[in-house]
Amino acid sequence: MSLYLPKFSKRVSLTLWLSLLLLTPLTIFIVISNKILILNWDFISSNSSYFALIFILDPKGIIFSCTVLFISANVLHFANCYIQDEKNIKRFTHLVILFILSINLLIYIPHLLTLLLGWDGLGIVSFLLVAYYQNPKSLGAGIITALSNRIGDVLILLSIGWSLNQGHWNIINIWANPLSQITILAIIVAGITKSAQIPFSSWLPAAIAAPTPVSALVHSSTLVTAGVFLLIRFYPFLHTLPIFNTLILIIASLTILIAGYVAIIESDLKKIIALSTLRQLGVIIAAIGLNFPSLAFFHLLTHALFKALLFICAGSLIHHHHHTQDLRQIGNILPQIPLTSSCLLIANLALCGSPFLAGFYSKDLILESSL
Repeated sequence: MSLYLPKFSKRVSLTLWLSLLLLTPLTIFIVISNKILILNWDFISSNSSYFALIFILDPKGIIFSCTVLFISANVLHFANCYIQDEKNIKRFTHLVILFILSINLLIYIPHLLTLLLGWDGLGIVSFLLVAYYQNPKSLGAGIITALSNRIGDVLILLSIGWSLNQGHWNIINIWANPLSQITILAIIVAGITKSAQIPFSSWLPAAIAAPTPVSALVHSSTLVTAGVFLLIRFYPFLHTLPIFNTLILIIASLTILIAGYVAIIESDLKKIIALSTLRQLGVIIAAIGLNFPSLAFFHLLTHALFKALLFICAGSLIHHHHHTQDLRQIGNILPQIPLTSSCLLIANLALCGSPFLAGFYSKDLILESSL
């Protein structure tokens, strides 16, 4: 049985690589031609009533989906080594699959009801992954994560109710109505709860109780970026609210400031990286507030890649130091693990926005454009 479990995880990782490989030609075609393909599937129709499912293939969505698949395949490959002695590795792999399905549901189907399913799926699976180790600390962190995300779930549910008089729940066709402003505020709050902005930021540092491969997935390209992706996808509709840009710019600036101050006094390796995630999310949302949703999306992608690398390197360090996360007990790593140290340093420099690394091109562009 113990031999079967890593094989199952390897098969899932291989399936993700194949999915990415099959999706690449379509991604290249859509990005180069800059087209948006909308597939409308009417599968229930009775007299004047019908229920249609809409699939959208747009450059932003399909690139984001490819990034999620790429990071998930690598994280599962890393998990094979990191938690190979765990009894429940098969359950862990199933939860990661559900996580990937939920985020893809949110990306490809621009329908408020399906969005709720993907959104809720991310919340439930994140609780199960954070509480994976089944100890009091993990359970407490899982409950904080679940309750914080539940606020966003409730507001998405309310916005579905408030959009009832439109006669449809398509995200791409929402028009102005008497309840527009309250719907926009609900979507903004839902977006900032999932992306852990002030005052809902406490769950993100707590989520480090999950296994490190989960942190690499949650903090880089799935859970926290779902809120940002929602704001980018809804941007034309949200932009109609006069205070939208100012409001999220203030929230993002506060998040950057507070997360930076808290990280200075922290000595837990994973918590410092989690707080840096919080700062980067603040930068991304500030870019949306400055009226640059495309730049925000660009930084979202670069951040996803270097943050996943940073967490995988941190996981390797923790594994090497007998599962201690305290920086005061970790040292002398360059002679012992030079490759991991080099990768950690490169990811860190990309995070800082050092010239000619991934973070430089997006962060510098955001700063330059804001000036």
